[in-house]
Amino acid sequence: MDNTAKLSTSKEVIAYLATQFPNCFTLEGEARPLKIGIFDDLAARLVNDEQVSKTRLRSALRQYTGSWRYLRAVKAGVERVDLDGNDAGLVETDHEEHAQLQLTESQARAKAKRAERAAESKAAATKARAAKNKDAQDGVRTDKKGGRGAPKAKTRRNTQTEHGKAEKANKPKTEAPLQVVEPAQVQIGQSVQIKVGSFPVTGVITEIDKNDAQVQLPTGMSVRVQITELFSV
Repeated sequence: MDNTAKLSTSKEVIAYLATQFPNCFTLEGEARPLKIGIFDDLAARLVNDEQVSKTRLRSALRQYTGSWRYLRAVKAGVERVDLDGNDAGLVETDHEEHAQLQLTESQARAKAKRAERAAESKAAATKARAAKNKDAQDGVRTDKKGGRGAPKAKTRRNTQTEHGKAEKANKPKTEAPLQVVEPAQVQIGQSVQIKVGSFPVTGVITEIDKNDAQVQLPTGMSVRVQITELFSV
């Protein structure tokens, strides 16, 4: 009975790839741009490896090529590498531009999340101070009148108003909806957008197979998606 356990997270898969293909994948330091279509090479090399499923492998590769460390390494004129560390073609200018755009957008999202967390912390601290002040004021009224007075509505309203402003200021802007490409218009070589996670990424169709299309991303990764999930650029 085979007790080999499958790797369950993308982080584990990336660490595994770094041990299996150390001349291609790295966990620290400067990353190297990967060969375009390297997923197919990985799938072929690991076809009998029971620790890694194709689904988990695809997710791990997407996470690796979407990291800031990797995106910074995608520079025009730099050699891409295959699984054994051999040269596999130069990074083109448009690939660098796309990688830098992804990096900028990713950093902006991270900054917005930090600002949102800071606003939530500030609102929580303000609410806590208001509650403390209310208790202190109630204590004073109790000493003077021998009973607990009504809480000040103004303090509560001010806290709610400040919290509402913080939420409104940090609410993400709604992006325009993506336009689905008509199936009859789909063709090889066409630039389209696909969703990677919850964000659109631009790529080029390299293969069409019935209801599926293979899309090559500027990072070198190829993704197979349903034709109904292709969107206009």
